[in-house]
Amino acid sequence: MTIDIAIVPVAGHGTRLLPATKSQPKEMLSVGRKPVVQYVVEELGLSGIRRILFITSRGKTSIEQHFDIDEQLTSYLRETGREEQLMDLEFERQAMEYFYTRQRRQLGLGHAVLCARSLVGNQPFVVALGDSIIGLHAQSDIVARMIERFDATNADVVVAFERVPRAEVVHYGIAKPRCGGAAVFELEDVIEKPAVDEAPSDLAVAARYVFSPAIFDALEKTLPGKGGEIQLTDAIRLLLKQGHKGLGVTLTDEERRFDIGNFDSYFRTFVEFALSDVQYGPALRQFVRELLEREER
Repeated sequence: MTIDIAIVPVAGHGTRLLPATKSQPKEMLSVGRKPVVQYVVEELGLSGIRRILFITSRGKTSIEQHFDIDEQLTSYLRETGREEQLMDLEFERQAMEYFYTRQRRQLGLGHAVLCARSLVGNQPFVVALGDSIIGLHAQSDIVARMIERFDATNADVVVAFERVPRAEVVHYGIAKPRCGGAAVFELEDVIEKPAVDEAPSDLAVAARYVFSPAIFDALEKTLPGKGGEIQLTDAIRLLLKQGHKGLGVTLTDEERRFDIGNFDSYFRTFVEFALSDVQYGPALRQFVRELLEREER
């Protein structure tokens, strides 16, 4: 079975990034040369995804406009002798279909996924959070590896995990492997933000999922938690408790998660992506080095 559809939730308000996100979606913030969500789409394309369903909300129309083909801009670049810049718009013609539906009320990530039920129907699908990039410049095949394990094992849920420092487990959903924590492992449970001494592992949920349609029934049965939100993690736990098979797939060291959820992680991500830019990175690296040297004098 080949999965070619992904749900990309982009409906959150981005309040931890105000005022930058007051009039633009956090998913459209630039990281190096591209907005965050473009990296997400390009990563999914590398793993064979050809249909993307964005779960949007008020104020997110710039995402739709970004992925439209802009013939007027293309003509302008050609007429003004800037053909070399057309390469920057190649993403517009990626072999991808885009669909959009709204989460009309902010009721959590689980509810956002549930909004896709009537559109996805009875088929398995990927969920990729729109504010998280996997791998430097999105060079990751994590979703393809997850789909492969999903197909090979008849699982109902496959979750990506990354290793985090033990002191930081309090910020994440943490895997409880059935035995060990290898590159691929059977998932017994996911514990949301456990205390350091109670965490069953150092494996944190890493913003990528593969689901069978069974997740929709679990979401329908999941009661709202803190803030009246329906949590995706709670629905995953319900599936596992019902005996559905779940797997974890661990990110490699080269494909760590870049989370654009707060200014600290956003600044760090932007700097790392900019410094690794083939054209501008070397000069920027020298500039930063000189800047730091001046401050140390």
